[in-house]
Amino acid sequence: MPRPLARVLTLLELLQSGGIRPVSELADRLNVDERTVRRYAQRLLDIDVPVESVRGRYGGYRLAPGYRLPPLMLSDDEALAVLLGLIAGRRSGLTAATDTASETASAKIRRVLPERLRRRLDAVLGSLAFTDPPGTAPAPDPGVLLPIAEAVHHHRPISMRYTAGDGRRSERTLHPYGVVAHAGRWYMTAVDPTVGEDRTFRLDRIADVRILPGSFAPPEASDPAQRVLTGLATAPYRHEVSLRVQGAVGDIDARLPAGLALVSQRPSPDGAHPDADPWCRVDLRVDRLDWLPAVLASLDRPFVIDRPVELRGLVEAFARRLADSARRSPPPD
Repeated sequence: MPRPLARVLTLLELLQSGGIRPVSELADRLNVDERTVRRYAQRLLDIDVPVESVRGRYGGYRLAPGYRLPPLMLSDDEALAVLLGLIAGRRSGLTAATDTASETASAKIRRVLPERLRRRLDAVLGSLAFTDPPGTAPAPDPGVLLPIAEAVHHHRPISMRYTAGDGRRSERTLHPYGVVAHAGRWYMTAVDPTVGEDRTFRLDRIADVRILPGSFAPPEASDPAQRVLTGLATAPYRHEVSLRVQGAVGDIDARLPAGLALVSQRPSPDGAHPDADPWCRVDLRVDRLDWLPAVLASLDRPFVIDRPVELRGLVEAFARRLADSARRSPPPD
């Protein structure tokens, strides 16, 4: 898009935010002089956009009251960002809509775009390839997500029905304080006022959400994302793994799967060299152990397996396979 036209559209976007925008402010935002701002305003008038000039100390430009802008005006960058966002969200399972809603939204955006831009976007979308399969997690129901988000924003209690993983159903009154998307699923963090404890709920298991009268104070220093990760890491699994790994907490945590590991600093042993790397405790709860040896090898740090004993055997077998591969001669040409 030519730069002057892009700036004219940017001027329109600034004016549609409402109120009177001083010419000096518009010039700064557009990175042009005030005379150019007036010329751009005239170009909008030429295409029947009712831009009004307001004189006086606090004067500037504004849109005429009641004017409705065209339904969609996107630059190349904006259109590409929206369409790629819909595709990425649909594939990862994080789009807050059904597949049909995402497809119809994409179709509506493409339908109102100029032919030149539509052809360019079709070329981009037609050339994309993905190395992972689309997400299979169910998208959140807008009838669940929207009232929960509103309740979180305004600190309002809710009532809802919930179906647990084992099929048990319950009706609950909660104080929601966060909505988190993680690994293709959506979660709500909330305080259960009947027991005064934090809880985490999957949105795809929630139904019949109602916002209740009243308000509540959210927990101080609450971090919904960390609450979800901690809840997932402490959920019951088949194997409980305990390790000691030498290295900084942040470095180790970044190399382990989010939501499965809890990493904490261990005190330095007596007599340890002051420049030596610290040791951390790592706790994991997993259903299978066979993938852990490769993860531990990728840490590239000294580690000690406290439990379970069978993990030590898996690590030793993995090390032998690596050593055998390293010693293997290449096949003849």
